[in-house]
Amino acid sequence: MRSALVVGTGLVGTSVALALSERGVAVHLRDVDPVAVRTAASLGAGTVDGSADVVDLAIVAVPPALVGRILADIQAEGVARHYTDVASVKAGPQQDVIALECDTVHYVGGHPMAGAERSGPLAARANLFEGRTWVLTPTPDTETETLNTALELVALCGATPVLMGAAAHDRAVGLVSHTPHVVASLVAMRLEQAEERAVSLAGPGIRDLTRIAASDPQLWVDILSANAGVVADILEGLAADLDDAVAGLRAMASTDDAKRSGGAQIVEGMLRRGNTGRARIPGKHDGRPARYEAVAVLIGDQPGELAKLFTDADRAGINIEDVRLEHSTGQLAGLVFLSVAQGAAVGLEETLRARGWRLR
Repeated sequence: MRSALVVGTGLVGTSVALALSERGVAVHLRDVDPVAVRTAASLGAGTVDGSADVVDLAIVAVPPALVGRILADIQAEGVARHYTDVASVKAGPQQDVIALECDTVHYVGGHPMAGAERSGPLAARANLFEGRTWVLTPTPDTETETLNTALELVALCGATPVLMGAAAHDRAVGLVSHTPHVVASLVAMRLEQAEERAVSLAGPGIRDLTRIAASDPQLWVDILSANAGVVADILEGLAADLDDAVAGLRAMASTDDAKRSGGAQIVEGMLRRGNTGRARIPGKHDGRPARYEAVAVLIGDQPGELAKLFTDADRAGINIEDVRLEHSTGQLAGLVFLSVAQGAAVGLEETLRARGWRLR
């Protein structure tokens, strides 16, 4: 791939453009928002001036409802040899593409499974897709060369390709992405009118659970409207589970021993099934569930403490899989949770203690 056109310079479109530009691809940018496209260009994502030649690949990075119309327009211009999109739902856009009689031979739908709470070009980064899954949804007549070009795009962005049907994709993301966002927002709503003292007790659990609720509401209205039926079905099942959980908890509050015991069994079964479901989430390296252990280190608020901790942790010769910080406002100390492969925690703890770190 030598040249590309990115239509839409929001978070994902600009991140794609940055990744391609870093790898030597000549990227041209388009957006109906002149400020957004100039901002993306100033970040090094590409050039605003149109290409005089036909580019190798056009990437449509607009909301799902606009994919079909934009694709039809740029195909009518003949701007590219091959076309793809990065919309977060696939069945609706694919139906629009077919209804508008777009060229489906040279088009393949796509969805990189990556994002951030912030939107817009200023939130973009070239490594947004590294190590992430990128779904491709070919039409029945997508030609091999077009699919190979899309696969090259995925590789240049550092992602892992997965081929799926459009409807199967939408059911999957409804479960693992769209429904969790609604649930996070519902939980965060409970904080809106909560007493200040209660909110001040918020720790990493509620922060992790509600993190994605900080995303742009209008963006998510667009996403959910394109997959509303699927998400509604999943939420309906979740509502039934919530009814069971409420019944179990009410029973646990009873003065009747038999009811309390039965309620506890219901709640324990729910929690155990949650453990089982959580364990199915793939690990970062091999696509299989990974189990990690966390080492909690007390750390001061002085400059350079994190760098010193990472340097000392490196002496253990153990790969740090993930890092999480827990720091309370107004406190002069915090906790750093270093996640390592199962069985590696003891060695890391010994090294850190020897270097004078306090572990929790």
